[in-house]
Amino acid sequence: MALIEAEGLEKTYDEDGGAVTQAVRGVTFKINKGEFVAIMGPSGSGKSTLLHILGFLDRQSGGTYRFDGKTIDDYSPVELARVRNRQMGFVFQTFNLLSRASVLENVKLPLLYSDIEESLWNEKTMKAIEAVGLSHRVNHESAKLSGGEKQRVAIARALVLDPQIIFADEPTGNLDSKSGLAVMETIQHLNEKHGHTIILITHETYTAEHAERIIHILDGKIDKDEKVGHRRRSDEFSK
Repeated sequence: MALIEAEGLEKTYDEDGGAVTQAVRGVTFKINKGEFVAIMGPSGSGKSTLLHILGFLDRQSGGTYRFDGKTIDDYSPVELARVRNRQMGFVFQTFNLLSRASVLENVKLPLLYSDIEESLWNEKTMKAIEAVGLSHRVNHESAKLSGGEKQRVAIARALVLDPQIIFADEPTGNLDSKSGLAVMETIQHLNEKHGHTIILITHETYTAEHAERIIHILDGKIDKDEKVGHRRRSDEFSK
């Protein structure tokens, strides 16, 4: 069943001086529940703009986008905020953690803005931390973690409300190759073992090959949409 449906998506920006930049041009695709899809392209290709549309962080200029059967216009501003909070998880290149707060406190943060009973917060937080293999770091300050561990905390925070989909925007961009591999193993594990739908934004081929399918974006258009022939396999997740 399609979770994401994009039909002829367009996104244009009006620049100073009257110039118009077309960041996304007639993009059409579907992503089913449980898929792991990488959207890949060089810097400036429009892939991050596309992610912002898919995550209801921005509105398209043309075309139709449906998430779980509904468009952005089907929601009030309050309902839209709730969808982003409860059904979507976001992981960014820069981690966006509270540096003086513990791993537990950082992961718990989205629950403060939810309608979930406070008595369940610790249970849900620990479940998310365990899913990314950081139970042994639960009381550590985030500032004292390695880059790879910080990104895994960010993934746990995205998981804590059990969203339908996780958007990961260049999640290995600030990491060395070893830490980046650990992060990608974590994301792949969430897809394979827990069934989370993943959309990964990346410019790196070796990162994209952890996905099942790669949508190549070039100059705002889909250049290729193909299954990964030789998918990178993570080691058995054991941490």
